[in-house]
Amino acid sequence: MKIAKAIRQQAITAERVAASAADAYVANQMKSLAQAFRAQAEILKKKKKKKKK
Repeated sequence: MKIAKAIRQQAITAERVAASAADAYVANQMKSLAQAFRAQAEILKKKKKKKKK
């Protein structure tokens, strides 16, 4: 599995946990974590594209 894809999977998991969290603080933390995972995956994707050129 490619690294960017694995990170996107982690983002999906974090969003799922955020949706099911009873505590608002935990839900917000997990949403932030998911957003960070997505940003990291995008950076990796851009780096890979840049390397190919």
